[in-house]
Amino acid sequence: MRPDRESIRRAPKVLLHDHLDGGLRPQTVVELAESEGYEDLPTYDAGELAAWMTRGANRSDLVLYLETFEHTVGVMQSRDALVRVARECAEDLAADGVVYAEVRFAPELHLKGGLTLDEVVEAVLEGFRQGSEGRNIVLRTLCTAMRTAARSVEIAELAVRWRDQGVCGFDIAGAEAGYPPSRHLDAFQYVMRANSHITIHAGEAFGLPSIWEALQFCGAERLGHGVRIVDDIVPDGATLDRDGRPKLGRLASYVRDVRVPLEMCPTSNVHSGASRSIAEHPIGMLAKLRFRVTVNTDNRLMSAITVSEEYAKLVEAFDWGWEEIRWTTINGMKSAFLPFDERLHLINEVIKPGFAEHMLA
Repeated sequence: MRPDRESIRRAPKVLLHDHLDGGLRPQTVVELAESEGYEDLPTYDAGELAAWMTRGANRSDLVLYLETFEHTVGVMQSRDALVRVARECAEDLAADGVVYAEVRFAPELHLKGGLTLDEVVEAVLEGFRQGSEGRNIVLRTLCTAMRTAARSVEIAELAVRWRDQGVCGFDIAGAEAGYPPSRHLDAFQYVMRANSHITIHAGEAFGLPSIWEALQFCGAERLGHGVRIVDDIVPDGATLDRDGRPKLGRLASYVRDVRVPLEMCPTSNVHSGASRSIAEHPIGMLAKLRFRVTVNTDNRLMSAITVSEEYAKLVEAFDWGWEEIRWTTINGMKSAFLPFDERLHLINEVIKPGFAEHMLA
């Protein structure tokens, strides 16, 4: 049977690319603005604010897309606010059927209220603990450094310092053009030497050089978005291989051959201008070519999206069935920054049995 929205919601899902400051409940933004003394919201009506956020993000430009975060970050400057946002994030993901999630955030953006970097991380982890308690979800977090700033080594050290308490890796994010990953090479080398994990926003607003640097200079184990890898895939009929498939360049072949996970976020990519529509998003072709595709939300508030709705859109656009949803879910769990035995347990004891119920129905 064709998967419908409710059955997709009930199925177990994995989320590797979700931003904490991009997933607040609109009502929470309004309430925190009032309690925290933040006076710059464009509206204090939750419904209007949600619509404003999506309109603001949907401008086909990554830099403009990122402007909306001024307001969510603005209300996340105290311990209580961070605990609440993280707790509600866990609750919302669990309600959407997510059984494993890695939620990322940039600690350096939450210091205006006087918190230290360590206090910021502790607050977020406490919120995740509260929100996941009694729910069928495992939550980890990624510490993200802003690629436009100069604190990446400090954030890398922070990620390693908290890795046994819920932080599973390190990331960089922000405006991509003009800020290549190699500018933060010291941070990545620190994480590598500590035997910790790295994912990098690369190949979203900038092309193949960003992906190449992330992989070959900076040790990325996964690519945040990675959508521009299609620039190294030639679909032109004159360049099909002997089996009639699109021809892959050297970098695309490497990414597929070594199974580099692609943290793909179709709706966000449309809003930021990385793709013109869901139907034209490269995820369809990349899945057919058997790249290690995973499906993610990026920013649930700004893009008015859940991972279940993301899958429902892919069902509509590419005629995906349960097999594709299951495959990309297992791809995500295989690619998680979680110890191998814990990944295996979730795949064999949670994900596969959960999908068996739907696929046999």
